[in-house]
Amino acid sequence: MSKLILVSNRLPVTVEIKKTGEANFIPSVGGLATGMSSVSETYDCVWVGFSGITPEKLPAKEFRHVIDTLDKKYHSYNVPLSDQDVELYYNGFSNNTIWPLFHYFPSYTSFNEETWEAYVAVNIKFYETLADIYEKGDLIWVHDYHLMLLPGLIRQNMPEAKIGFFLHIPFPSYEVFRLLPWRKQILTGLMGSDLIGFHTFGYVRHFLSSVQRIIGIDHSMGQLHVENRIIKSDSFPMGIDYQRYSEYLENKKIAREIENFKKNIEGKKMILSMDRLDFTKGIIERLNSFERFLRNYPEFHGKVQMVLVTVPSRTRVGTYIKLRKQINEQVGRINGKYNTLSWSPIQYLYRSLPFEMIMTLYHCADICLVTPIRDGMNLVAKEYIAARVNTDGVLILSEMAGVSEELGEALTVNPNNHEEVADAIAAALAMPEEEQRRRISIMQRRIQRNDVLHWSSTFIGKLSGSRTIEAAYVAKDLSGENLKSLMNAYTGSSSRLLLIDYDGTLVPFVDAPEKAVPDPELIKLLSDLTSDGHADIAIISGRNHEFLEKCFSGLPLILIAEHGAWIKLKGGEWKAVSSLDTGWKHEIRPILETYCDRTPGSFIEEKEFSLVWHYRRSDTDLATMRAMELKSTLLHMIANHNLGIMEGNKVLEIKSLEINKGKNANFVITAKHYDFILAIGDDITDEDLFSAIPEKGYCVKVGYGPSRANYVVSGIRAVRQLLRHLASS
Repeated sequence: MSKLILVSNRLPVTVEIKKTGEANFIPSVGGLATGMSSVSETYDCVWVGFSGITPEKLPAKEFRHVIDTLDKKYHSYNVPLSDQDVELYYNGFSNNTIWPLFHYFPSYTSFNEETWEAYVAVNIKFYETLADIYEKGDLIWVHDYHLMLLPGLIRQNMPEAKIGFFLHIPFPSYEVFRLLPWRKQILTGLMGSDLIGFHTFGYVRHFLSSVQRIIGIDHSMGQLHVENRIIKSDSFPMGIDYQRYSEYLENKKIAREIENFKKNIEGKKMILSMDRLDFTKGIIERLNSFERFLRNYPEFHGKVQMVLVTVPSRTRVGTYIKLRKQINEQVGRINGKYNTLSWSPIQYLYRSLPFEMIMTLYHCADICLVTPIRDGMNLVAKEYIAARVNTDGVLILSEMAGVSEELGEALTVNPNNHEEVADAIAAALAMPEEEQRRRISIMQRRIQRNDVLHWSSTFIGKLSGSRTIEAAYVAKDLSGENLKSLMNAYTGSSSRLLLIDYDGTLVPFVDAPEKAVPDPELIKLLSDLTSDGHADIAIISGRNHEFLEKCFSGLPLILIAEHGAWIKLKGGEWKAVSSLDTGWKHEIRPILETYCDRTPGSFIEEKEFSLVWHYRRSDTDLATMRAMELKSTLLHMIANHNLGIMEGNKVLEIKSLEINKGKNANFVITAKHYDFILAIGDDITDEDLFSAIPEKGYCVKVGYGPSRANYVVSGIRAVRQLLRHLASS
């Protein structure tokens, strides 16, 4: 049975070292560990992560015992990290760089070369541990921001592996993400995955936008085509163990806790605020909003109490020490201002609470106030809703939390708008019980359906099937038997024709003509292919005829320029397609100039029989929108001019409908008898070329995507390799 290898910063087992030096192993009951139970019948689940224990903390013999116990008893493989690794990689880059930046706190973000190098080194250590246990057929699921380079490392060394990655925090907008000096490396690492998961579609959109703008790879329906792979990205909102939170009343200890707690609050309405200590949680802003509520609604004095629970976190980090001090001061100031002999508005608990106490608070809270400044998901909101068994309650939820996209029945607020939050508290207190129950029940059904088991099984199911589209392309991949068949046909022929696109096929596409000239290796390769006199080669390009003449005048080639508007046979002169009217240009050019002005970075290229609007250098989102506008505008203008709009690689070209690659390709094909014909091209303009190839010919698409071609290669290097095979045969 194949394994499911789960990789996370920490293992699902906490190792505590007692005063006696003995190790105590405490299995996690967290969401991720619970979620994996849904797939354990199909896969043998093992974990790779850090145990929390470094070699510096234990003698070698005891440390070895811990590692062996994790392996044999808990199927968990420890990544050997030192104290310095933890400090630089975890406290440093992960939590001082990625965490604040991805939560939109650039002012708290540190950009430090030393911590980045540690992050790289530790990701390599995670790879090395994983590589020792990986076997072909295993699924790999990498978790969270600590390990964003790991998928790329795995892909580089295990190209056949199925790799999933899930980010448990927000993925920020491009404008924020671009601040990261190592942004390309992070994106490249993530794109080693087959499937990249996020909590919300908004995070998916931000990720795809960053890939497009920083790396230049476009996406379609959440899919990225990278060489010979398809990378899928999608939203998978993480759920909770619904049953655990909805059946807690069966626990007699919790039932007693609830009874005792209700006596203590003496019939007051309770507002619960429970978070880990972190600047992203909006605790200070929440206290300000509660103070605004007390000021605006004095009729609730003595009738409402906030229970503020803050779980200690990163207790030695300066930012968190300062935040704790601010919270203490804020609570003291509000209580000092409003309390009476019989009532304090805020009861403050700074500690971790056992599960029984958490469930008691969920059950007794009339309102749960979940108002982070930014949060990837926030499971407290879901836990509160699940715990409201046969009772009412109101959830007030920040629109900045990922969970807000699922829980539309909550009272949604902007956490920075203190007036709005104060009014929401008053509205919640005044909401009829029937309305509260209606909202709660709708959210409960949704949370129950989409629990943590559903989350994990959905992700694993999609990862398992992630290669289905790729498989269709692999069947057409020009390798193995497919390549052998083509080579046999080539060597068995005496008269051959190769029709080859230029930009994106033989050379990378660049806007500047001076940078697009063929390199010496390509010139030699084309010369070798034509040296025996049995092969004709036609370079068929969108470039103008002056450019092709400059590049290939010394070779015995057929040259076709401007997608078929010009043709030059071997040893002949350039000839233009006859009787083509170009009077339409003076009407179209002003429109294109207007769009150039409105789209910085775009420019116009004028060819003999066409006008081309290039927008590769422009802002991606703006240019995409402008291209759609321009296309719509032009369609109305060209309807009666026998003109068409050709969409290429970040270009719109307006030309006569009589001009296409297929027309002149057909002229070349029929001018002489060929017993082997091969066409190679990379974009939509080459589909006309493929249409002109006889049934027994070979069509090769460069790059993976829909095409009429019967074969596919991954990129320019693969094209060059194919031509070298042909030249040496």
